[in-house]
Amino acid sequence: MADEKQGGRPLSEEELQDLVASTDAGARNPAGGVGTLLAIVAVVWSVFQVILASPVANYILPGDLINNSRQFHLAFAVFLAFMAYPALKSSPRHYIPIQDWIMGLAGAFIALYGFFFYEKIVNAGGLADDTDKWVALAGLILLFEAARRALGPAMAIIATIFLLYVFFGSSEWVPEVIRWKGASLKKAMSHMWITSEGVFGIALGVSTKFVFLFVLFGALLDKAGAGNYFIKMAFGALGHLRGGPAKAAVVGSAATGLISGSSIANVVTTGTFTIPLMKRVGFTSEKAGAVEVASSVNGQIMPPVMGAAAFLMVEYVGISYVEVITHAFLPAAISYIALVYIVHLEAVKNNMPTLGNRVVSMGKTIGGMAIFFVGFAALCYGVQYPVRWITGVLPSSGLVLSALIFLVYAALLYLAAQVPDLEPDDPNAEEVELPVVGEIYKSGLYYLLPIIVLVYFLMIEQKSPGLSAFWATALLFVILLTQRPLKAIFRGQSDMANAFRDGVVDLWNGLIDGARNMIGIGLATATAGVIVGTVTLTGVGQVMADLVEFLSGGNLIMMLIMVGLLSLVLGMGLPTTANYIVVSSLMAGVVVELGAQSGLIVPLIAVHLFVFYFGIMADVTPPVGLASFAAAAVSGGDAIRTGFTAFFYSLRTVALPFVFIFNTDLLLIDVTWVQGIIVFVAATIAILVFTAGTMGYFLTKSRIYESILLVAVAFALFRPDYFMDRIQPPYAQIPPTELEAKLDTAQAGKELRFVISGPDFDTGEMKDMSLIVPVPEDEGGAARMEAMGFIVMEEDGVMRLEEPMFGAPIADQMSSFDFYADNPVSISAVKVPQSQMPKELVFIPALLLLALVAMLQRARMGKQGEPA
Repeated sequence: MADEKQGGRPLSEEELQDLVASTDAGARNPAGGVGTLLAIVAVVWSVFQVILASPVANYILPGDLINNSRQFHLAFAVFLAFMAYPALKSSPRHYIPIQDWIMGLAGAFIALYGFFFYEKIVNAGGLADDTDKWVALAGLILLFEAARRALGPAMAIIATIFLLYVFFGSSEWVPEVIRWKGASLKKAMSHMWITSEGVFGIALGVSTKFVFLFVLFGALLDKAGAGNYFIKMAFGALGHLRGGPAKAAVVGSAATGLISGSSIANVVTTGTFTIPLMKRVGFTSEKAGAVEVASSVNGQIMPPVMGAAAFLMVEYVGISYVEVITHAFLPAAISYIALVYIVHLEAVKNNMPTLGNRVVSMGKTIGGMAIFFVGFAALCYGVQYPVRWITGVLPSSGLVLSALIFLVYAALLYLAAQVPDLEPDDPNAEEVELPVVGEIYKSGLYYLLPIIVLVYFLMIEQKSPGLSAFWATALLFVILLTQRPLKAIFRGQSDMANAFRDGVVDLWNGLIDGARNMIGIGLATATAGVIVGTVTLTGVGQVMADLVEFLSGGNLIMMLIMVGLLSLVLGMGLPTTANYIVVSSLMAGVVVELGAQSGLIVPLIAVHLFVFYFGIMADVTPPVGLASFAAAAVSGGDAIRTGFTAFFYSLRTVALPFVFIFNTDLLLIDVTWVQGIIVFVAATIAILVFTAGTMGYFLTKSRIYESILLVAVAFALFRPDYFMDRIQPPYAQIPPTELEAKLDTAQAGKELRFVISGPDFDTGEMKDMSLIVPVPEDEGGAARMEAMGFIVMEEDGVMRLEEPMFGAPIADQMSSFDFYADNPVSISAVKVPQSQMPKELVFIPALLLLALVAMLQRARMGKQGEPA
């Protein structure tokens, strides 16, 4: 990638599009009949996925096809990968060599092997015979080669290493700590290809059911013109402020993050306009590129349309997509707020000029944007009331609602027809005319309709992500086909046929783009299935847990750092989705278990979001950081320096996961509306103060001790419980022998914390584990202890435990202990909750300390002769 940029020269528009294509959708684009054939295959894939997600799928598609939809999904991805991605840099770009046709067709056939020979495989109980095992091995080899082309060599190499471990895990070459008995070719191929434990596992299923529709939704929305509209609106709102192009880049990238799941495409789409303008007001090439990278990469964490990994969380954590969005919202929002503040501080520090000649109030701009976002959220929420009234009154409400949506769309399109269509601006023009929001907002209001439909079905109706995306995509089909003809009618133009034809071409190209953008994701989830399959077949996950626990010395923070580093290292060669699958499969359970041993109950969703955040950071971090290379290609700056600057700007994305592991209020877990608002305000102040502390600039240039104080204030606002627990511990420890008496008087529903000590079932070594168990409703201490699942025997002051009965509340958590070893399993500590002052009281001294720093800096600013 580095040789894409010669001597610091920014790449041309054509070269940039080639960069995005070769990274995201394949560099090969054959002309003539072959090109048409491949376009048809891509469109067929998109249409198949749309029908599969529709409510009428069971009536249109055969049952066998629906049951084997993962196989068809992979067949399309493998075939198009060999067609679209050349094998080598020297391979032809304008035609497809015969060997690629052979591999593409063979790969598609083997992907569909389970569909063609379904009866035979079912009759064999899912076990591979001699033919199956060789076909499956050929399928894996072709899958790895397709992944190498589409995703780079790292994914294929890592999957190959895991597969070799399956076969040769008993070899002396393998370290003894992870050695296992090994598997035969037949056993391994059954697991990896014939069953749904490996390639055709959960990850590929999520790609098939959910991810494709969201990627297609983004491609169609962009093809309709929404991307350019969002960028123009961001520049109209923020472009005239100091450092305005950088602020507009952040907001524009957040909006286009709804559209593009690709960091690289986001960088190039918005960066070709924002980066030259940032350089124009004083940002260096590297800083301009870094701002674009940091804001583009974070598009993947911005609800409601997050990266593919968010849909995998639904399956892995076992919660709904609405809950994933809820937990992810606050960290994503404050992350973007911090990035706007970073570029503001850069602009103020360097006294950058403004663009254009309009004077705009920063306060009014921020207030206007806040009103828009609150209003949009209120609209998404409030639309349920008229919908419920209509569905309650009218029997055929579906048709009526569809007609109403079309009427609203037609009205908004009529508004858009009153103003000229938006054309992309030239950022290198001598006079930069930034758009005026009051003049352009009408031109694209109808782009918000599909997003409202998506949010309504996801959040209000709480339909599945696939069905929600289907209805939003169906509306986009209508928009793409009708926006040009209807505008022509509203403007009194007569060229209806050409307008309709252009709409059909837009829809056709959108369907092609959606399919091509899915090739990499489909292959990533399928190849990652080999890694997940290896973990389930060999049990290496538990060994990894023991190894990481040993290396971290049982320290949770050290272990989190190691997990973060592992994500960054793997992310140098893996896309975000594959990185998330690998690291979460190996490490998520380990973090939860080690947290329990440390006395901290870590929700599984917090660990998965932790891995996700570090996974997206890999697009930023040198030496690979593809988004940084793309930004450097636009800016003409140094790619490595751009990457390091972007990583510095993204420090808040690195810090936030550590915060929400220890303070799950940030993920809005078990908080009321009032608490949620307090958490949002406190977290926003905290991230701004943290940003000021790490940037070395608050009201003026900070001294070292002021930066330290600002970071300390941020920590207190993020983790008020850390200080309150030391002032007034939330739990009081009682002797285990008094447990029954304490339970006799304890309030039902209160949570008790137990520390259980005993020998590990696998290793025989002594270990501690923390359990949180609510007090049951039963009357009497003995009855409550039995209801919890504890079978206790007191010996010499030690509360020994027998193995809990099957189905008891604590049975699963206690299963890792050996109850029949020489050393007993016992209750070593019991902690009962005690009253504690509200942790929010810590905010008062923290804010006073912040005010003190502000006073010191204001006093220094007032002195004559000292530079600000």
